[in-house]
Amino acid sequence: MTRTTLIRVLLAAVLAVSSIVRAAQAQVCTSLCPPPPPGPSGGGGNNNNKVIWYVVGGVAAGVLGLFLGTKIFGDRTPPDRTDVDHSSLPPDPPLRQVSLPPQQPFDLPPSRGPAPKSGPVTTQLRNGFSLPLAGAPHVFDEVILDIPANVGEPTLNRIAAAHRMTRVETKTFRLTGRTLHRWRIDSNVPVGAVIVNISRFDPEVAGAQANHLFKLAQTELSALPAASGDQYAPEKLHLSEAHRLATGNRVLVAVIDSGVDASHPDLAGAVVDNLDAASDDTTAHPHGTGMAGAIASRRTVLGTAPRVALLTVRAFSTKSNSAEGTTFNIIKGLDWAAEKGARIVNMSFAGPADPRLKDALAKTARKGIVLIAAAGNAGPRSPPLFPAADPNVIAVTATDASDSLFAGANRGSHIAVAAPGVDVLVAAPSGTYQFTTGTSVASANVSGVAALLIERNPSLTPADVRRLLTRSAKTLGKGREKDFGAGHVDAFAAVSQARTKN
Repeated sequence: MTRTTLIRVLLAAVLAVSSIVRAAQAQVCTSLCPPPPPGPSGGGGNNNNKVIWYVVGGVAAGVLGLFLGTKIFGDRTPPDRTDVDHSSLPPDPPLRQVSLPPQQPFDLPPSRGPAPKSGPVTTQLRNGFSLPLAGAPHVFDEVILDIPANVGEPTLNRIAAAHRMTRVETKTFRLTGRTLHRWRIDSNVPVGAVIVNISRFDPEVAGAQANHLFKLAQTELSALPAASGDQYAPEKLHLSEAHRLATGNRVLVAVIDSGVDASHPDLAGAVVDNLDAASDDTTAHPHGTGMAGAIASRRTVLGTAPRVALLTVRAFSTKSNSAEGTTFNIIKGLDWAAEKGARIVNMSFAGPADPRLKDALAKTARKGIVLIAAAGNAGPRSPPLFPAADPNVIAVTATDASDSLFAGANRGSHIAVAAPGVDVLVAAPSGTYQFTTGTSVASANVSGVAALLIERNPSLTPADVRRLLTRSAKTLGKGREKDFGAGHVDAFAAVSQARTKN
């Protein structure tokens, strides 16, 4: 019982007792008290009736007292106050498990390791923190933390111990101004749950996300013992005419991919520098050599820009006969390419939306670097894949020798142009050659054409290059811009316009 309630009861009791005492006095006042005045009938009235009325009056007075106590004193108890001593309760346990929100899945291979459970997230994330979309491939036991460079070792060690993690790699990127840490999760807690926990309990961390996985946009690959003359891409692109105006001479083109065999005869002298962003020692996937060859081949096979200088980045490692690249390694490649002065970056891979990759792409484009990427080979029902779907990137789809769209290509309004990408002859490791199919090689072909434009007019901006490619493209399937973009790239037409006012 609260103090206010006790006061009310006591006040009511006092009034009631007072009334009862008066009634008792009236009942014993028979011979000692003066006689009452005569009633209307001339008699003195009935004392028993008086007693009843006194009792009723006492009860009424008690009710009146309770009412007055409420009005006078009011309810002064705080609305959230109870009689429980909160200091004796244990604190709320930290959130250590969380389920990820159901999202439209990507049409991509699953993550390495167990997928997190589906369900609603139970807490709101701070700015800079993002959960992996359901189905988006990522390294299941790693997380990328964005922590300012001035945060000291004691704090980093405390974060590691609190969440049972081990720091694997730390790098400060000049391109974005961020210091990113790659951490290994040493428990069975899903990546999403770790991100939620850090968002709640570690204010020193500016952001966190999954280390997403990206796949090379190549579907078919067949090696050849020697090169043949079955090259339709140069004719479709009108390269012989374009090369009379420009060959991409010494234009720096970065190729972020798997490893490149720089000793291949068709790439002799083309590779001027290389970065091993991936730290494993696996055998290089042949994809990187093929994409470098599509751009710069200069002996048996004709590349789109045979005199470019290549900056090669091995960001994709080989595992189980497939190549995977991570967010962290791709950003390392972009940062390095920008430092080396690349004018074009070719990205023949596709994957999920990624906040820190998006930031790196924006900063790269701001430096005047042309970004070109494969649209992806997940088919017409796939959601847009990245980096091609990023607004700073020129997205390329693939066509065959008859200008038909590659059936496995992604669709979308972000597609800019189309280029040869079905059964295209390119270089392969160890001096061999391969036929390749996919939006990967289409992207590489367009990167070479962009190099021709920049040699022709070094002052071109990324927006200028996009306009030249799209305005000079050959229209395919009119009204089907979501399939072909502006149409098939025409290298000669584009280079011819490179010195005109845009």
